[in-house]
Amino acid sequence: MSEETFDLVIRGRRVLTEAGIAPREVGVRGGKVMALEPLGSGLSGAEVIELADDETLLPGLVDTHVHVNEPGRTEWEGFASATRAAAAGGVTTIIDMPLNSIPPTTTVDALNLKREAAKDQAFVDVGFWGGAIPGNKADLLPLHNEGVFGFKCFLLHSGVDEFPHLDAEELEEDLAELKSFDSLMIVHAEDAHAIDRAPHPGGNQYATFLASRPRGAENKAIAEVIERARWTGARVHILHLSSSDALPMIASAKRDGVHLTVETCPHYLTLTAEEIPNGATAYKCCPPIREASNRELLWKGLQDGTIDCIVSDHSPSTLELKDLEHGDFAVAWGGVSSLQLGLSLVWTQARHRGIPLEQVVSWMAQKPAELARLGNKGQLALGYDADFAVFAQDEAYVVDVAKLKHKNPITPYDGKALSGVVRRTFLRGQEVDGRTPRGRLLRGTPGPGTTSPPGATSRR
Repeated sequence: MSEETFDLVIRGRRVLTEAGIAPREVGVRGGKVMALEPLGSGLSGAEVIELADDETLLPGLVDTHVHVNEPGRTEWEGFASATRAAAAGGVTTIIDMPLNSIPPTTTVDALNLKREAAKDQAFVDVGFWGGAIPGNKADLLPLHNEGVFGFKCFLLHSGVDEFPHLDAEELEEDLAELKSFDSLMIVHAEDAHAIDRAPHPGGNQYATFLASRPRGAENKAIAEVIERARWTGARVHILHLSSSDALPMIASAKRDGVHLTVETCPHYLTLTAEEIPNGATAYKCCPPIREASNRELLWKGLQDGTIDCIVSDHSPSTLELKDLEHGDFAVAWGGVSSLQLGLSLVWTQARHRGIPLEQVVSWMAQKPAELARLGNKGQLALGYDADFAVFAQDEAYVVDVAKLKHKNPITPYDGKALSGVVRRTFLRGQEVDGRTPRGRLLRGTPGPGTTSPPGATSRR
């Protein structure tokens, strides 16, 4: 029997650590994992939780692609609703995208406004991406020093006028700037010229919308990003990959030593173009959900390591903006709401493919944490933050959009049967109750040749 007393001890037959799923006791003190012992070791704690036999203790997921939209478009989503939804889905860290809020996070002043909005209503930990737009090159280093985790840019119209896109030359110039302080550029890679020449997306036919965002537009933009990254030596990350055509080119660039990572999203791994009803604008996102054959190749890209991680790209809006009355794909806002559902969605598909839960959690926790250089998140390991999800992998449920924590009740998954329920979520050893916001605002770590602002804390 251990003499040491912990703030919290969790015991279970299924605990997912670095060594895989095993019977373990987890001791938490000061918000950190301080002990990992075989089940039966008798760790003592002020609070002791015994997991049910059907429950697995997972590290909290890390979602590096979330549009919270506060301030400015808080009716779309806000920090309170987004972080409650995250916690309900086992996500304990989100990194917020720089656009769809007003102002966008393209200056230090705008970052401070966003932090002010978030600070007292975050139920999970929150970090921030900065934005790279034409004319703000001088803002990139100050934003980096203030703790953004990297910078997002678009290569075509972003959907909101206050966040204009970069052309290829501006991208290269900003990449060279980011290389000088070892920051990361995350890219919405669709080519503006290719989209301009594609068919117009008007009307309620999904096939027409799909033709308006061809794979070629994505492939061309990804090729451009790869070459500019190769020339500058900067770190780049491809957001929300939907075109499986790009996988060989990505794999080749990685073999060549280009500093390239890639994500995809639950909607590209679970939904298919063939099943989308006409007028069903809840499914609209950019780049679009493609055919079943494309989906299978994305799964293969994950399994062979070409795609690094799975994140939500939770991009909500009001019901009105989805044009539900007419179902016009040209008019409707493009974005899928899925922050709360990601683990269940991916696990439901993965288990049918014989992919173990450990691998799913690596894609959704460890790999996104590595992308953001969050050295204390994404794994259940000694010294890491005690961020956990209690997951019943065999429990099934049907999605009821009215019961989700997202601010607006619309998702393409309404009515879908899924496997895997998150029963409890813990942030630094304290259960997230949806009433007391205990989330912290995270800062990235400034790289070589930069200075940390007063009071900044390393998250590496």
